[in-house]
Amino acid sequence: MKRIVLSVALMPVLFGAFVGCKHTMGDGVVETNVNQERADNPFFAKWTTPFELPPFDLIKEEHFLPAIQAGIDAQKKEVLAIADCKDAATFDNTIVALDLTGSLLEKVLLVFYNLQSAETTPGIQAIAREVAPLTAALRDDIYLNPKLFERVSAVYEARASLGLQPVDLRLIEETYKSFVRAGAKLNEDSQKRLREINLKLASLGVHFGDNLLAETNAFGLLLESKDDLAGLDASTVATAAQDAAKAGHQGKWLVTLSYPSMWPFVQQSTKPELRKKVIEAYAKRCDNGNQHDNNEIVAQIVKLRIEKAQLLGFKSWVDFVLDDRMAKTGTNVMDLLNQVWEPAIAVAQKEAAEYLALARKDGLKGDLNPWDWHYYAEKVRKEEFGIDTSELRQYFQLDNVLKGAFELANRLYGLTFTPVYDLKLYHPDVLAWEVKDQDGSHLGLFLGDYHPRPGKRVGAWSSRYKAQRVVDGKDVRPIVVNVGNFTRPTDDTPALLSLDETETLFHELGHGIHSLVARVPYSSLSGVPRDFVELPSQVNENWVLEPEMLAIYAKHYKTGEPMPIELVEKVQAASKHNQGFATVEYLAAAFLDMIWHELTEATTLSTAEFEKAALEKIGLISEILPRYRSTYFNHIFGGSGSYSAGYYSYMWSEVLDADAFAAFQETGDIFNKDVATRFRKEILELGGTKDSAEMYQNFRGRAPEVRPLLERRGLIISD
Repeated sequence: MKRIVLSVALMPVLFGAFVGCKHTMGDGVVETNVNQERADNPFFAKWTTPFELPPFDLIKEEHFLPAIQAGIDAQKKEVLAIADCKDAATFDNTIVALDLTGSLLEKVLLVFYNLQSAETTPGIQAIAREVAPLTAALRDDIYLNPKLFERVSAVYEARASLGLQPVDLRLIEETYKSFVRAGAKLNEDSQKRLREINLKLASLGVHFGDNLLAETNAFGLLLESKDDLAGLDASTVATAAQDAAKAGHQGKWLVTLSYPSMWPFVQQSTKPELRKKVIEAYAKRCDNGNQHDNNEIVAQIVKLRIEKAQLLGFKSWVDFVLDDRMAKTGTNVMDLLNQVWEPAIAVAQKEAAEYLALARKDGLKGDLNPWDWHYYAEKVRKEEFGIDTSELRQYFQLDNVLKGAFELANRLYGLTFTPVYDLKLYHPDVLAWEVKDQDGSHLGLFLGDYHPRPGKRVGAWSSRYKAQRVVDGKDVRPIVVNVGNFTRPTDDTPALLSLDETETLFHELGHGIHSLVARVPYSSLSGVPRDFVELPSQVNENWVLEPEMLAIYAKHYKTGEPMPIELVEKVQAASKHNQGFATVEYLAAAFLDMIWHELTEATTLSTAEFEKAALEKIGLISEILPRYRSTYFNHIFGGSGSYSAGYYSYMWSEVLDADAFAAFQETGDIFNKDVATRFRKEILELGGTKDSAEMYQNFRGRAPEVRPLLERRGLIISD
């Protein structure tokens, strides 16, 4: 559940190719001045590259800002033409026309925001700080335009009499709702204040993320003695040596806060004082009272969100956000979190007692600490289940894991992934595949960017460089990217993944497939609620450890031999190991998010004091840190804060994915084509063209049940 999907920050802004009132706009095309600056800027040209891939070799940092400003200006003109249209408002000249605005801006921002996350530079960060208020203002200019809202309202009020298809009616309803939720019904003074809040929030989110990247990159634990390598396997030592050499410390070893560096070190090192340094650095990011401190930013964001929610008629940010989500209310969310928390904390306490007993044998005098947990969890995995994670990695070579994930997509949905070479991509690490459907037709281009580097933020996500859309009756196919921070190859070995990295790769491909198979007629209906978006990704993880799946892809990187059945059985037996911890550390972050955003007035406590009180309230044990502390909780405070009052979504979606996978299991065939086809047709292809609960009901034949989730996590005993 650590995985995330990238939400391009400007998705609320309407994008597309403009269609409006012909007598106002002539041929419906906004003319641009073709001067030398534009002639040299690839964003103003039609891309003739394979798959209409962005021409990364031609795009320079100085191209972004002029193209973004031109895109903003163009969309403003397109939208004003709709608002000023003299014809009576209709579905086509108002609702569809709005859906088709902003093609230039989308073209630029999809490239810009993806590079900001995966290959950023100080220059790109500076542009992002300048662009954030501009795009926030554009969004307000669109949604707070009274003449435009009058036209949207007219179509909305007449919708029942228009004889439209259900998908058209949904577009009307979702467009109207977007205007209302953006403040279209507020008075002039309230709208003015809302604009101010949105501008400030946009800037704060960018600042938060920049601070986090800087603080993450700033830490490095340099190991100068071989004694400091005690307990580390050869792969971890090689990675540390490689990182040290890159940092100019040839012959030494470096531990960073990138996941492939820090987590194996913390799991393996027999030096508690070194484990402590790494975990404390990780947990204190942006909470050190320096120029990258995020405490005040968190306080400002929370305060502004409360004010915004109340301007819009809601008591809290939770009420505002969930009004448009599958969960609907904070009560429903907290009920689910509490339902899982109670058994999870009980299991975690048993795990803590077991690990403490082992630590006592190693001479620990005091309490078990957060930097001890991963070490002793790994020790138990070895001693009790006979699993050595370094041995396990040898069967998860990146190339083989990719082949396995692609084979799963083929068996379920008939998709094929064919490598594409000689494309000019944004970094040498990036790989490309053409994706075709079972009838051989082109579905899209898939990019994979799997290794950490300084310009890439931590974590893993899925995004698009080109979105699926329908333009002039033509289905435009997407360019989808999966980004990760997986273990790099060393001089001696290929990239060998941990089990968690393997699950993450399958997870992100699930997001990718969701984008690749989409068949959505309107861009505004391409998205799904935050608490539904993780279903396609999380369901894909269910196959990772199934014996039939392991036999396909888990091959020893040297011999090519499949994982021995004895090891498969050990992996299966250990699947519930440490699940108390895994569930609790996630839930602690989800609760923290909800507690911050349930506030109806700004707290007088400092960020640290508020967080401490929140975690004490839920009963988090001291041995476990929340997955994210407030100052580096990028999901909810960084960028657009798209997971704010929404980090629970992973658990909500996990209820759905466990129940959905049970549909395959019930047939006795985990690759059942009929179930897979139903999942594709009723969920994956539809985007947001139907209500999420309705889509799931149509797939499963009933509402989801929570029991499969609890059983899978080992939190209840099956009958």
